[in-house]
Amino acid sequence: MRKLLFLINPHAGRAEIKTRALEAIDLFVKAGWEPTVRTTQRPLEIPELLEARANEFELVVCCGGDGTLNETVSGLMQCDPRPLLGYIPAGTVNDFAYSLGLSKNIREASQAIVEGIPFPCDVGRFGDRYFSYIAAFGAFTDVSYQTPQESKCRLGRAAYILEGIRRLPTIKTYRMSITHDGGQVEGDFLFGMVSNAISVGGFRLHEDFAISMNDGLLEVLLVRSPEDLTQTRSLIRAILQQELDSEYLVSLRTSHLLCEAEEEVPWTLDGEYGGSLRSVEVRNCHQAIRVLRPKPVPAKQGQANP
Repeated sequence: MRKLLFLINPHAGRAEIKTRALEAIDLFVKAGWEPTVRTTQRPLEIPELLEARANEFELVVCCGGDGTLNETVSGLMQCDPRPLLGYIPAGTVNDFAYSLGLSKNIREASQAIVEGIPFPCDVGRFGDRYFSYIAAFGAFTDVSYQTPQESKCRLGRAAYILEGIRRLPTIKTYRMSITHDGGQVEGDFLFGMVSNAISVGGFRLHEDFAISMNDGLLEVLLVRSPEDLTQTRSLIRAILQQELDSEYLVSLRTSHLLCEAEEEVPWTLDGEYGGSLRSVEVRNCHQAIRVLRPKPVPAKQGQANP
């Protein structure tokens, strides 16, 4: 039988996996896999485990939130060869899963793993670390890892919004220079993100971004700092309506960027604290991992696939 490593974060989201794990395991066994099950006990355990044992398995399945996925992807990036990746989303927001069309239903997600097809997916490299869908700094980026887990479980996505509103008076700006494939951008920014997903924070990004998760490019969005109340209102409208041509927003696509600031900037990677740095290089690792995703639904006669 083919061997599968099943990594479970029992505390992610509403912890539904505690009562549904056996159902997923049964599906894997019936599909011809021999699962080895491991529940996570501490932060950064998964990369260590994969470094030591990944070569024993053809497939690694992780069940948890964005943090669990980040650890799994980071661990796989250290492996050669890299096993296939299966993901059962069990967190609060699950942007990566949404972007790939993975179901939040544990049975459906497990079924997609045993019946799905490999998708070659880009991975972001942040210095010597990795991210699966976003690296960000500035306003609201500390919300994810400072919002109490109890609130996340009870309120879901609303917990992030409520915590963000509470922190509005403390928003800080950063003087930065950002060098990318097409040139350089400078200014005072209150927020910036480098992403590889069609959804961030649970909100779908504008179709004008023309996002592909395996084209070798990262999407960059920078928000300039407003100077007065009038500009602040215009900025809020531009963000809510995703007006990419706004003078307050800088959007670009690049395979590489160098971010340099006058002071240390706190970053978040996939919703977890990523450290405070004055300078960091970010790169796209083109089609670095293969993720199992559902097969596309055949289009009806006379209709095109979406």
